[in-house]
Amino acid sequence: MSWFTPPVALARIAWLRTVLYLFVILDMHAFVRDTLDKGEHPGLYQPLFLARLLDLPKPTVANTTTLYFVLIVACVVGASNYFPRVAGWIVAPAFTWWVLIGMSDGKVDHDHLALVIALWVLPTVGGARRGRASYGDQTRAEAAGWAIRCIQICVIATYFLSAIAKLRSGHWTLAWPSSAVLTWAIVRRPHPVGEWLLHHPWMLQIFQWVGIVAEFCSPVILWLKGRWQLLGALFFLGFHAATTAILLIHFLPTVVCWLAFAPLERVAGWLHGRRLRRQNLEPFAVT
Repeated sequence: MSWFTPPVALARIAWLRTVLYLFVILDMHAFVRDTLDKGEHPGLYQPLFLARLLDLPKPTVANTTTLYFVLIVACVVGASNYFPRVAGWIVAPAFTWWVLIGMSDGKVDHDHLALVIALWVLPTVGGARRGRASYGDQTRAEAAGWAIRCIQICVIATYFLSAIAKLRSGHWTLAWPSSAVLTWAIVRRPHPVGEWLLHHPWMLQIFQWVGIVAEFCSPVILWLKGRWQLLGALFFLGFHAATTAILLIHFLPTVVCWLAFAPLERVAGWLHGRRLRRQNLEPFAVT
């Protein structure tokens, strides 16, 4: 229990709220942007299992437009850290419904796993400070630690379950890392860097093996501390940078959730110290 609910400063939750709620607005316009189209063309809608289980209504122009404006307003309020629980409990189900509609055409992006779970656990954490003051709240709470740990587990699960899916697609053999899947992906998404790598297939084989081994070993990061955990995070961020350069495939919804591993509670102190140093230097400035 001490591992699953470590005391974490409430400031980290405040920073995560701001970043993730603003990212949801970006996500709605750049990534999962088909929801409004499904409302205008309901024939494209094929409900996913969760939508069928919850018996969610079919998308229409009215409910998707309402959902859009509710999400925008709630995300702005939540990002300001005023009324965080009220805004959070609106954003979590609303964005989940938004994603279920947007991904109802047969392609479910697993990079949204950590983001959706983060939106559900953030409202469970309260705080005595609101607004700007919340970014410097160093009060440690196990509730904050539980929310952070849930996000971290889902970030890592994105990679580990991806490795399981790769094994399953190869009938539980190592066919995937030994295949030409990256070659096929580059041909399907031509890009100068990827096209150059087509002339060096041995490098693509190495990338595939490094990728699947790293995904299988990803749970280790949950038990690393300090610089070792930072190195693990930087490795996966570099992994995403490489896939973006080679295949033009990004994992920004997962990448932004890596902030759950960062000591964001130190940001306010760092900014305050920088401001003090600047004020101390002002009397000596040359006019």
